Amino acid sequence: MTSAEATLTRYRSRNRRRALLVAALAVAALLAALVDLVTGPSGLPLAETLRALAGGEVARGTAVIVWEVRLPVALMALLVGAALALAGAEMQTVLENPLAEPFTLGVSAAAALGAATAIILGLKLPFLPPEWSVSVNAFAFALGALGLLQLMSGLRGGGSEVVILFGIALNFTAGAFVSLLQFIASADALQQLVFWTMGSLAAVRWGGLLMMALVLAAVAPFAFRASWRLTALRLGEEQARSFGVDVERLRRWALVRVSLLAAAAVSMVGVIGFVGLAGPHMARMVVGEEHRFFLPASLLMGAVLMSLASVASKLLVPGVLLPVGLVTSLIGLPVFFWLILRGRRRG
Repeated sequence: MTSAEATLTRYRSRNRRRALLVAALAVAALLAALVDLVTGPSGLPLAETLRALAGGEVARGTAVIVWEVRLPVALMALLVGAALALAGAEMQTVLENPLAEPFTLGVSAAAALGAATAIILGLKLPFLPPEWSVSVNAFAFALGALGLLQLMSGLRGGGSEVVILFGIALNFTAGAFVSLLQFIASADALQQLVFWTMGSLAAVRWGGLLMMALVLAAVAPFAFRASWRLTALRLGEEQARSFGVDVERLRRWALVRVSLLAAAAVSMVGVIGFVGLAGPHMARMVVGEEHRFFLPASLLMGAVLMSLASVASKLLVPGVLLPVGLVTSLIGLPVFFWLILRGRRRG
């Protein structure tokens, strides 16, 4: 066997191993969702839960708990985790920053401002059902932040440093307005806003679940299609350009995808931190940097993390359903500190 043939054989073997690892992550995501489905204060056994899912003969109360309470929460946890981790994976690549996550762009702060205007000021789009006002406002403000970010970064050439700086500026500006609205809010409105900013799956509805699924299904294929260009970008901007990659265009559309995914997730369940940071890094340790495998692995790792966080939110304090955003922060903070320390050691 020649040297070239041996190299090709090793490459194919490595890709087969990566594909198997991605498949294993998919199985892990399904198992985590199943655990989430059977976890709760009512203590339904696994056999009865599966029977209810299959449409078998179960008590009416059991069917209501499974189909109307637990299944939407379990599915939304998968979708939100997948969206945030996929967004984080793309963002860390195009901004060349291992500490980047979707909220670096100011999307979460803008979404929180949109929610605050609906909760505290009562501002919403006309003819909109009241139960959708907070989510729609949050989504609209997040997309507005994306438009402003694209406009301002385009004026200065759209480099990664410029994008990060404008994202930080948007974070501080939106945060200042949220603080102002909190200052004038009533006690009830303030409590509702604080709970929303912690992130919660408790109020998930089938309509919101469908919207989240549609956004993820519409955006993910474009991310996967750009995988080879993103892999080239990991080698550096100059190297990517030598391969014929339009780096500015790649970065611009990646940030559009990131913002859409983050805006949809935040508008549905509130602010969920660190999944977009921890998920991609854990996926990178499993399958490496090649984005054909790294992007789907990140998506699935985020789904696993979010499902496990949903389970933990039900179990950490008996009888109390914790906001899932608090649990994801507990998961993400150790990863964040580990990345900082690892970066210092390399420096």
